[in-house]
Amino acid sequence: MSPMDKKLAKDFRSFSDLAAAYERDRDYRIVQRPCHGSSVAIVAPHGGSIEAHTSDIARDIAGQEFNLYLFEGLLKAGNFAALHLSSARFDEPACLALLADCDQVVTVHGCGNAGEMVLMGGRDAGLREAIASRLRALGLSCDDAPAGLDGMDVRNVCNRGRSGAGVQLELSLELRRSPRRALLIRAVREALLPVSTMVDKIDIGDIGD
Repeated sequence: MSPMDKKLAKDFRSFSDLAAAYERDRDYRIVQRPCHGSSVAIVAPHGGSIEAHTSDIARDIAGQEFNLYLFEGLLKAGNFAALHLSSARFDEPACLALLADCDQVVTVHGCGNAGEMVLMGGRDAGLREAIASRLRALGLSCDDAPAGLDGMDVRNVCNRGRSGAGVQLELSLELRRSPRRALLIRAVREALLPVSTMVDKIDIGDIGD
């Protein structure tokens, strides 16, 4: 496909449009790791080279306790423009099938804010506040996401679980690159798991790129 023929994600109305324009396992890949008995899903719908480090962070949040779904860009360049399907249009069938069996959904995204910042969105106000309170206790900055990033659309993939409400995390690039992202991972895991059932505690030094 030449640059002149390249299709742009902003023009896609659904995942089927993206799948018609790009080839799975060449231009993008889908990674699924089901966790039997878990009703929690961690999703990075813009992983790989679309939004840097979101796949890594989602994997670490999921650990061995939660379902994991990643959509990852594999293009040599231009992944964001080509493959960044908006969250309200992200209706990839395998992802929706996974979320249909989950009560809690957390999606991991990248945002352009300066500093180490987490913007909180999604319709699950209780889980959103539980994560935010832990982030603040660990010394990380977080705020409510502004309109356009607030994840309130019922069609947003974070809200496609059984409850119709999930959490969308928008993470600045500085935080995604920082060893302190381990604190984010810890905060989300603690909000989703009773502390007594956590298999391991993630330390800052444990997180790689």
